[in-house]
Amino acid sequence: MGLRFTVLASGSTGNATIIEGNDKTVMIDAGLSAKKLDELMKQQGISGQSIDALLVTHEHSDHIKGLGAFARKYNLPIYANLATWGALERHVGNISPEKRNVFESGESLKFGSMDVYTYNISHDAAEPVGYTFEQDGQRLGVATDLGYVSEKVKQQIIDCDCLVLESNHDTELLRVGRYPWNIKRRILSDVGHLSNVAAGEALIELMTDRTKRVYLAHLSQDHNQMDLAMLTVNSIFESNGIFYKREEFPLRPTFADRPTPWDGLGLQ
Repeated sequence: MGLRFTVLASGSTGNATIIEGNDKTVMIDAGLSAKKLDELMKQQGISGQSIDALLVTHEHSDHIKGLGAFARKYNLPIYANLATWGALERHVGNISPEKRNVFESGESLKFGSMDVYTYNISHDAAEPVGYTFEQDGQRLGVATDLGYVSEKVKQQIIDCDCLVLESNHDTELLRVGRYPWNIKRRILSDVGHLSNVAAGEALIELMTDRTKRVYLAHLSQDHNQMDLAMLTVNSIFESNGIFYKREEFPLRPTFADRPTPWDGLGLQ
């Protein structure tokens, strides 16, 4: 079967992604209510009973809102590094000791035949991480909530079959937007969020002949639009001599309110 995934929701209102392997299924983050997560999963023909583990990127509420309730409802183990556990504990309620799993950032995890690689990212959280998944020679990278794409991050997410990458904001829309300057400064900083331009520039280095699709994720509701994000990234491709036919265009949208279709990494 190989790896397949669906981004259940992506954005400032909540984030969750499901990755299904040959024999295990994991969810990255649970940033919506347990009820909403159940609704979105039902749309994708899957239930919480099919999940084997919950992986946490960091402790911000749009990534852990439903974590405790969802984990308790389905008796699921939660995986996070020690600093993230320290920051999220007061927000998720009681988690039994046997369901608390601690890893060191940079450590690899294994769920059945699926290998999961963790790596540090730059964001204003305790110790945020991204994840890369490998199985049967297929690679999926998931990297959002990062102020910039460091060389170490590039090493982790380059040459993936599919990549979920943050394209949070249009810089000019953010600058003239309604947010106070201190919040704008945080978003624009190296521990904030990746802009459309920064995402496009990173993708020039990250995409290889192997890369089939890239999902632009975690878009700001106030300072971005998917059409604008795709147009900006594609213009950067073209300015670097990279042109795609319409049917080969690799960029895909994610949504704040509905899942992306299941994507099998083996599909062209």
